[in-house]
Amino acid sequence: MINDKVKSRRNFFKYATATAATGVLGINSMSATESGTRKGSGPIDPDDKIKVTKLETFVLKNSWVFVKISTDAGITGWGEMLKDDAKACAAGAMEVADYLVGKDPRPVVQHWQAIHRGAFYRGGPIKTAILSGIDQALWDIAGKCYGVPAYKLLGGPTRDKAFVYGTPNAETGVKAMKVGPRAARQAFKYTEGQKFIEEVVERFAALKQQHPGVDIGIDFHGAVQPTTASLLIKALEPLNPWFYEEIVQALNVDVMADLAKKTHIPIATGERIFTKWGFREILEKNAAMILQPDVNYAGGITELRLIAGMAEAYYAPLAPHNPNGPCSLAASLQIAACIPNFMVQERGDREHELLAEPLPPVKDGYRPIPTGPGLGITIDEDKLMDEVGEPREYKTAYDPDDNSVVDW
Repeated sequence: MINDKVKSRRNFFKYATATAATGVLGINSMSATESGTRKGSGPIDPDDKIKVTKLETFVLKNSWVFVKISTDAGITGWGEMLKDDAKACAAGAMEVADYLVGKDPRPVVQHWQAIHRGAFYRGGPIKTAILSGIDQALWDIAGKCYGVPAYKLLGGPTRDKAFVYGTPNAETGVKAMKVGPRAARQAFKYTEGQKFIEEVVERFAALKQQHPGVDIGIDFHGAVQPTTASLLIKALEPLNPWFYEEIVQALNVDVMADLAKKTHIPIATGERIFTKWGFREILEKNAAMILQPDVNYAGGITELRLIAGMAEAYYAPLAPHNPNGPCSLAASLQIAACIPNFMVQERGDREHELLAEPLPPVKDGYRPIPTGPGLGITIDEDKLMDEVGEPREYKTAYDPDDNSVVDW
């Protein structure tokens, strides 16, 4: 039997040797090891001990929130959290350090259960976002420990590239996009008049002509009142939108389900819904045919995998929501690689300056799944630190006619 002290020394020298082989000591050499130089074999043996030593959070000026988890093996994991309550998420994540520091990071699902169920109050955007970012970082560490991408630990691959939408582009081959119900102003009245409806239809028709052969979804963003949404979904039908997204807020699922019955265009929703329990009602009431959970809000990689399984029973695909940073996109791509019912990745064509190495380029409208260990990316910590600062403010919006509060 090798005692823990000898084993610890063996781990240190083995990891130091692997690190030295990649270049000079420091963050850059660590990044090379973790980003896939040792594909197929992790920097530690599966039976070796490893424990979490530190949890850190970083709030960026654009309101993105990152979490970094460090271990005594020199392996680090990165994740992202909800951007709206940025400082609250960052502070809340630090409280989880009391539970996580000193533990083996690899039993990710057990940690998910402990963080979620260990508190009296569960769910909600902030608590679930905290869990989501930590979950991503733990999967990042687990993959790096075993030298494989996270999707290989989740039963994948089911595909080797992900269909994306974003900005139509002949070079990348992207041929799908999403817009809001465009008019001279936002749809903030409780019931918009016929002039507004006709303007939205006219502008969408012009956009379709501008982009022939491009699938275009319409995102109501939960800011259109049901009375107006019921008019828009029928008026736009002849133009065959790709899907209608967040036709109303998801707080009253019955209203969404009622509107869904009035159109043959698929309804999509999910960016403000949390955990499998939130999506259960959407599926049971046929309120949406396309689910859009956000890996930063809905419970991380662990929970999106389960939501996908629930959706599969209803023949519903996943189109993960993603307006955020590189961990968000990379984690979403790990989900795309290990579920059968993946549809498309929002902003899957976006490139991120915070990465030490770029993602595999989009070609013919598809982004290849990153195959490096963990999330398959390496954060450039110097670039990230340059962006740390006071998050941008989300200001309350008002109706200019009567000064009443309107939806953001």
